[in-house]
Amino acid sequence: MDFLSFLTPAFWVAVGQIILIDILLGGDNAVVIALACRGLPPKQRKMGIIYGTAGAIILRVILIAFALALLAIPYLKLVGGLLLVWIGVKLMVPQDDEGHGNIQSSDKLWGAVKTVIIADLVMSVDNVLAIAGAAESAGQHQLPLVIFGLLVSIPIIVAGSQIVLKLMDRFPVIITLGAMLLGWIAGQMIYTDPGLKPYLPDSKTWEYGAAVFGALLVLAIGKLAVRRKEVVEAP
Repeated sequence: MDFLSFLTPAFWVAVGQIILIDILLGGDNAVVIALACRGLPPKQRKMGIIYGTAGAIILRVILIAFALALLAIPYLKLVGGLLLVWIGVKLMVPQDDEGHGNIQSSDKLWGAVKTVIIADLVMSVDNVLAIAGAAESAGQHQLPLVIFGLLVSIPIIVAGSQIVLKLMDRFPVIITLGAMLLGWIAGQMIYTDPGLKPYLPDSKTWEYGAAVFGALLVLAIGKLAVRRKEVVEAP
């Protein structure tokens, strides 16, 4: 394994993408952790947060390892890319804050940890696809890249997610840029699908063009969805 390959711009760009994706799509994780651990005694809450987060991250690395292997199957990247476009559009549309009412707290440490891990597993489909797509753009050393990116993002999610969420509320452009990043990754995923490769030019320029198109597509559909939601909700 060539250590110098870890110092390439592509590697660090992908790390940055993974961290941003995990912050944007992992904002709910902090809420889930807080709800699951709220019934614990004060002294056990910190341990519940640490164990629950560690278990969720390990599970996510395993899921992403499978996702990286599956992306080599023809047309799966096409499906994954379209799903990422949908996730990006959904990210731009304001959501009603009522999706966590079914998260139950536990007064037992391992009960709370189990709740965090199961809830994270259910909510991780978007993270796994987006992170696998970002890692693939870096070329080799994909799984080490995923692990490194997730490890860097753990303290951000656990300790700083509330700050990040407040920043998103204050500066909505962060959410828009994050949604466009998902569109960018979707465009690259679709263009590099093994099933489509024989029919498309083998050119980085075209690949980046597809990525730009994906980002702009998410932006356009997202803006239309926001406008439609505002019209529907208007008195």
